[in-house]
Amino acid sequence: MSQPSTHSDAETAPRLVLEQLSCERDDRLLFSGLSLTASAGEIWQITGANGAGKTTLLRILVGLHGFYEGVCQWWQPQWQQELLYLGHQPGVREELNPLENLRYACALSEQGGDPMAALAAVGLQGFEDVPAAHLSAGQKRRIALARLWLEHKAVWVLDEPYTAIDQDGVAALDQQIQQAAQAGALVIYTSHHQVGDGVRRLHLAHGQADVLAGGLA
Repeated sequence: MSQPSTHSDAETAPRLVLEQLSCERDDRLLFSGLSLTASAGEIWQITGANGAGKTTLLRILVGLHGFYEGVCQWWQPQWQQELLYLGHQPGVREELNPLENLRYACALSEQGGDPMAALAAVGLQGFEDVPAAHLSAGQKRRIALARLWLEHKAVWVLDEPYTAIDQDGVAALDQQIQQAAQAGALVIYTSHHQVGDGVRRLHLAHGQADVLAGGLA
């Protein structure tokens, strides 16, 4: 995996700062007092039960949810252009086949790569020409994940990327995330699956946000 050009020096490396971040939904406190610093080359795992606020937190980080208190600040010029966000929904165009979906994504991100190899990496070899509308929910999820083999962004924010993939797919995704971090990307993901050693962990529960391993601001 090639190293993103945005990582040429410390001034342009991705860095996220949260200070006393809190959020409520439907009059229920999801989390409060969340303060941390996440930097280039780090992998952050966000855990918590369903409804704990994991997806809401990711949406705050990528600028899709503005109802919160505290500070959420990215220290990188034009950070949104260097963001790869895979949300809870796959974001796949069902009238297109997997190959067409990836070519479309590459055109939007202005980044190239080998879509056929990316589809093979996520276990979709042989399904390249099947309309996405005819594929299972898990296969549609894999189309979205294939973007991780094509778009070399400085920041990856992934919502439950390990859903509906087999053991081989899990191992391949582990390796891809680790390689991205080694190349200087900041990776933040929600899952109960831990990528490997050295992963920083943030746990959401009962309105609290606890950093369990490193990364305190």
